Amino acid sequence: MRDLYIDKVVVHMGVGESGDKLVKAEEIMKTITGQTPVRTIAKKTQPAFNVRKGAPIGCKVTLRGKLAQEFFKTSLGIIQRILFENQFGRGGNNFSFGIEEHTDYPGMSYDPQIGIYGMDINVVLERRGIRISRRRMGQKHLPAKQRVNKQDAIQFLKENYQVEVR
Repeated sequence: MRDLYIDKVVVHMGVGESGDKLVKAEEIMKTITGQTPVRTIAKKTQPAFNVRKGAPIGCKVTLRGKLAQEFFKTSLGIIQRILFENQFGRGGNNFSFGIEEHTDYPGMSYDPQIGIYGMDINVVLERRGIRISRRRMGQKHLPAKQRVNKQDAIQFLKENYQVEVR
């Protein structure tokens, strides 16, 4: 019950506008992850960036299970297995990092018609037994020893994925 595992990996591409650019980003994400992306919508209007509330401005895919682990391993290879301590969340159970170019993934090449897109990768770590805090009936608080903290997450990444945390 104390073992950590990767619950999910969320891959996000923020394009900033809808139209042809967003369609290209969705195609790239579908090719890289193997799943159909979902569009993300702007929460606020920001006139400086020509973004209106409710307009589609990006896309994301949530990966779970073996697919999430394989994608995470591939992504770690791109960033040379180096993470920084400030990339971990306050609770420690999640962390994020960015990939600057989609062309770094295997099988992807540069196409002048498409351009270069970057992406954010968010990883959520959990322990078994977290369901007690999420279930509808008989819901209980998750004990402190069952929560994932930053030190546990760093140790898990060092042991299982040979990640260097600076």
